[in-house]
Amino acid sequence: MPAEVVIESAAMRSAVDLAIRAADAPRTTTVLVTGETGTGKDLLARIIHDRSGADGALVTIDCASLPEALLESELFGHERGAFTGATEARAGRLEAARGGTLVLDEVAAMRPQAQAKLLRLLDERRFTRLGGNRTMELGARIVALTNADLARATEAGAFRPDLFFRLNVISIRMPALREQPDAIAPLAELFAQRFAHRARAGSAIVRADALDLLCRYSFPGNARELRNVIEQSVVRGDGMRVAAEDLPDSIRAFASAAEPGRPTLAEMEAAYVRSVLDDVGGNKSEAARVLGISRKNLYERLRRDSPGDRGVS
Repeated sequence: MPAEVVIESAAMRSAVDLAIRAADAPRTTTVLVTGETGTGKDLLARIIHDRSGADGALVTIDCASLPEALLESELFGHERGAFTGATEARAGRLEAARGGTLVLDEVAAMRPQAQAKLLRLLDERRFTRLGGNRTMELGARIVALTNADLARATEAGAFRPDLFFRLNVISIRMPALREQPDAIAPLAELFAQRFAHRARAGSAIVRADALDLLCRYSFPGNARELRNVIEQSVVRGDGMRVAAEDLPDSIRAFASAAEPGRPTLAEMEAAYVRSVLDDVGGNKSEAARVLGISRKNLYERLRRDSPGDRGVS
């Protein structure tokens, strides 16, 4: 199992267990892995490939980074003269993944024509190179990854519903890091060890003060963001440990703002108003004068903060 998969939650255990079961399914069974950017969907694809005992390679194609014409050429391959610039025949990713696993990263980015060809591939389990006539068998398992809501995309007409159902045979959702806060500390320590080793510092620890701040942060970029934060912090520090002062300013600022027990501005204002009222014996007219606000404004604040307070002095 890839070291980056740290199981500290029921949601992650469920995802990994389902990936292991998917690996035992026939190679014709497609798998759809969903989850936010940075959750480690590619690592789950690696688990499926490794556990399947496949003889072939794990091959990935990024559907979002290639124009439609180039995506089809990369996927299916092409023969010489198939299009302008095709000066020689070239095998595609499908051939490279024969006997193994083909990962379609960000499959939601596929354009309609490519979606139609992918659907035909999955239905017929055979393909030809662009400009070619020789039919080849699909000998790879297809694992599709996406951070998009494909069900909603089909409703909006952006993704073929028949392709969605064809891909969604086994569906696995990767949980966001904020859904499994117990994973932050072990992941941070794992990344610290890795980057300290790369820096030839032997080993590194993440100090308690740094872990405290990390565990307060929401990590919208998930595990990938945490990985980048730790790498940056190891470089900023002495390479042997990550302390609170080594963390990026954004992490420290967020953690300070979200510090448990720290009152909000509204709570501080309400407490000050009550303090002034106590000082003037509850006389609201005098309290309003001290606060520099009108009596009406004071009454509105008191009604907002203490709905049961309706008295006037």
